[in-house]
Amino acid sequence: MKLYHKIMIGLVLGVVAGLILGEKAAYLKPIGDIFIRCLRLIVVPLILSTLITGVVSTGNIKNLGKTGINTLVYFMITTTLAVCIGLIIANVFQPGIGLSLGELKTFKAPDSVGPAQMIVNMFPMNPMEALAKGNVLQIIIFALLFGAGLSMTGDKGKPIADFFQSLAEVMFKVSDIVISFAPYGVFALIAWTTGKFGLDILMPMGKLIIAALVASLIHIFVSYSLIVTAVARISPFVFLKKVMEPALVGLSTCSAAAAFPFSMRAQKHLGVPSKISGFTLPMALTINMDGTALYQAVAAIFVANAYGIDLSLTQQGTIVATAVLASVGTASIPGGGLIMLTMVLQSVGLPLEGIAIVAGVDRILDMFRTTTNIFGDNSAGVVVAALGGQLDREQASKPLSEIEHDSSIHLDKEGHIVDELG
Repeated sequence: MKLYHKIMIGLVLGVVAGLILGEKAAYLKPIGDIFIRCLRLIVVPLILSTLITGVVSTGNIKNLGKTGINTLVYFMITTTLAVCIGLIIANVFQPGIGLSLGELKTFKAPDSVGPAQMIVNMFPMNPMEALAKGNVLQIIIFALLFGAGLSMTGDKGKPIADFFQSLAEVMFKVSDIVISFAPYGVFALIAWTTGKFGLDILMPMGKLIIAALVASLIHIFVSYSLIVTAVARISPFVFLKKVMEPALVGLSTCSAAAAFPFSMRAQKHLGVPSKISGFTLPMALTINMDGTALYQAVAAIFVANAYGIDLSLTQQGTIVATAVLASVGTASIPGGGLIMLTMVLQSVGLPLEGIAIVAGVDRILDMFRTTTNIFGDNSAGVVVAALGGQLDREQASKPLSEIEHDSSIHLDKEGHIVDELG
């Protein structure tokens, strides 16, 4: 049985258990609390290892040149745009209104700080202190600097680079373990929430799904299409059609990594040279997470609405900064966005119990954000190639029916994707 089926079952059984047990469902809450603690447990090492590994994989920082700068700038701009779209749509829809979870007496909004001080606070004075306290923004800045230094060290730094790559692989497995317990954590927290607040809290979930869907569609059909048209001078319809194949793979698997070979083929169809797509696509798997960042913004407003908390403009600015930088460390694995949502909620002091409600429909939301990510991954290659004067516009304008089938990517008898290297 697939994990999202188990989570759905856990959600339904949790509602039933909560209705039957009532306030006695509070005895199940420790199970959910343990699940939340485990989510928080893996955040710091996951970000540190995946981000350092991602930076090192780009090669020597001095040799990145214009392509590297254009790629990174494009990722940051589109991710920031995605979060802002998510916040705007969420503020319009107010998806959590009607849940009536009440106010949290223990909630205390973070002290307001100016934009300049917020930027200063992103840079750690002591990286060990940032790691110990779980200061996500400071950890990301440290990881970027450390990864750059490690990449410039060359062969002498290879043992350390190998260590962080191994650590990243281990953390992927640990993430799999923690996420596999999601049905039980969701069951316990939903049972406790339903027992305490009743069935009415589950009715407005449709607004959350619609808000996330609308925000994703706007980012795909407006943001990406306008950028590709303006910079690369490619018809948005051509772009959308040629990226549809990897997008559908991502929609069904909720993994941009699973759609990676299809994205490589789409890049060829779009006239992006392999030396460009070979750089932008691997980087995109770790750094370009527009859909995830957008989802985090919508979910944060949803949780704030659900608990009757009004977020100030400064706090929403903190959500933007955290979601943009946290998306850099999001691993391209199913459920990764749920882990990063923990950090975004923590950044503005929102209750983590709200994750249980979001997790119940996370599979649907994951489909939206993964599809958005894949369109963003492919748009990056097109834009960077166009900026560098390396885009083959003749190839890009050809309809798919005229493009020779790429035999380097195919399926074996069991339906597995196989390339020239096997």
